[in-house]
Order: sequence, then C-alpha cells, then structure tokens
Amino acid sequence: MKKLWGHFCTITQHKWIVMKLCFACGYYKQGILHDLSKYTWIEFSTGVRYYCGFRSPNGVERERFGYSAAWLHHKGRNKHHWEYWTEFKGECIAIRMPIRYVVEMWCDRIAATKVYEKERYQNDSALNYFLRNYDNVIIHPQTKALLELMLRYCAVHGCKETIRWIKQEVKPKGYTLVKGAEHETM
Repeated sequence: MKKLWGHFCTITQHKWIVMKLCFACGYYKQGILHDLSKYTWIEFSTGVRYYCGFRSPNGVERERFGYSAAWLHHKGRNKHHWEYWTEFKGECIAIRMPIRYVVEMWCDRIAATKVYEKERYQNDSALNYFLRNYDNVIIHPQTKALLELMLRYCAVHGCKETIRWIKQEVKPKGYTLVKGAEHETM
C-alpha cells in the first residue's frame, strides 16, 4: 500500500507541476492531458511494483528485464517524448517535433527534476540531466538544439523568466531560434 500511495503521489505531483508550467506557457489542453497514460493499468502497475521515490520505476523495470513494457506504452502515446518522433526507414531516424511538444518536453523535464530532486532542485538540474544523456538520444538535431537552448536559458534565468521568454520568443519564432533552421511553429 505504501508503494501504491507513493507512486500515485509522485506521478500526480509531476502531472500537477507540468500542468502549471504548460498553462503558464499557454498550452492548456496539453497541460490537462499530460501523462494521463501513467494512470493506465500497464503503466501504473509497473510504477507501483518498482516504485522507489527517487527515480523512474520504468528504469528499474528496464534494468530487470532489458526493456520496460510500461515505457514502451508511455512513449507511444505521449508526443512530448522524443522517442514518439522516431521512425524506422531502413534505420532509426528522428523527426523534428512541433514547437508545442518541445515546450511540453521542457515542462516535463523541469517537473521531473523538481519531483525527484526535491529540495536539491536548482535551475540547472534539468539541463544537467539532459547533458548526462546527450549522446544517447535519437532526436532531430534542431529539436535537440531548441530543447538545449530552453534548458540553458532556464539554468541561467530560472523558470519564471524562461516561461516569459518561451511565450515571447520560442512560440512565435520557433525553430528560427536554432541556427540553420527555417521558421516553424506547428
């Protein structure tokens, strides 16, 4: 029962923080719908089974079995994950993400580090996590550059100022903030 309650509280706190960040960025529907699949049986039961409170239960499941069925379910239903935007055409290729999902991915990463790091969270926490895994992702180069730019901006200026910047610069200008990218705001 302790693991069930702990996991429920963790994912609900995460969802609440993402919702507030998405709302602040002007993405109300995404804020409401964010990570609802975490409450489905396949994802929730895995979360309870491998709950530890300081990292994702999907990572624990992956270490145990070599893959995470809950993660495969989750990434296939949530467009704010870069893994959703991969395709196989003789090789695995990355598709550029629409701006609204890059912003939601930023919100998701900020919320995850706030939830897992608790009082240790700092403005550069999500950036540091991103940089630790930088070479292990199959993400479109322009999407990766835009996400990194947003995380670096937050590391220097904090969340509140980053949200203002997202609303004034990222949403209207999109990929033009990334060197060599044409305008897209999808």
